Amino acid sequence: MAIGGVSKDELARMIDAELVDSFDEELEMELDDTRLEKLIGEGAEGSEDEDSGRLDRGVYFRELWRLQSELIKLQDWIVEKKLKVVVLFEGRDAAGKGGAIKRITQRLNPRVCRVVALPAPSDREKSQWYFQRYVPHLPAGGELVLFDRSWYNRSGVERVMGFASDEDVEEFFRSVPEFERMLVRSGIILIKYWFSISDEQQNLRFEMRNRDPMKQWKLSPMDLESRKRWEVYTKAKEDMLEHTHIPEARWWIVEGDDKKRARLNCISHLLSQIPYDEIAREAVELPQREHSPDYERKEIAPDLYVPAKW
Repeated sequence: MAIGGVSKDELARMIDAELVDSFDEELEMELDDTRLEKLIGEGAEGSEDEDSGRLDRGVYFRELWRLQSELIKLQDWIVEKKLKVVVLFEGRDAAGKGGAIKRITQRLNPRVCRVVALPAPSDREKSQWYFQRYVPHLPAGGELVLFDRSWYNRSGVERVMGFASDEDVEEFFRSVPEFERMLVRSGIILIKYWFSISDEQQNLRFEMRNRDPMKQWKLSPMDLESRKRWEVYTKAKEDMLEHTHIPEARWWIVEGDDKKRARLNCISHLLSQIPYDEIAREAVELPQREHSPDYERKEIAPDLYVPAKW
């Protein structure tokens, strides 16, 4: 018996894969050299899980670690050369934008790399030039800015949900190529990613969020409405690509059904878009601590300490 076009066996396999991904997301945050070597040793012979066709976990962790090491080199290059880099992450809900952003920023300096995820515009912002609220978040020299959704809200959620009129969308399509060319002429490196996900995979991820108390907050009424309007979103995406895929700021599509592959492919591609070299770091020698014969450490009251339950 099929459920939503997917057999029960296939659905069970997809749910198991999602559960493994959720576990791995927590594991990644605690990853260090020792644990990494152990994980890679747990069967990284092939590049795929033979039963599911998904990327082998050992290969994934090894490649993620390698790519994140390269991101640090890119970060140093951006600082050294005072580059201004903007990366836009767009796509359907649950397509994996946030997961990719998290892996990019995970080991970078937040003073160099920052994420911009703007809320719905205020009444005052609605009366401004449409791009105005995004401009203050653009980078200075030596900064990398990742937009978790961007000015393309107008051609996506605002259009589909009726928050923008047909005239608003038409004006957006006229203006955005000029706006982006202006950014590029000013010296900004602009990279645009669209995370693509299948109907079946989005439905599965929404179901998983609905059942997982740790992730239910991710499932908003807007997500449910977007799920219902799948075909309308598809048409909006097609119009967006047609009007805004320009030589100066082209779109790149990331296949998002397999989260692990999507993250690795996106990071690898991002690294390829900005030529960089490793910046040599001077060896740091820790200074000797100064000792004063008159110094005496004062006792700290026991009730100031956090209770040691573990």
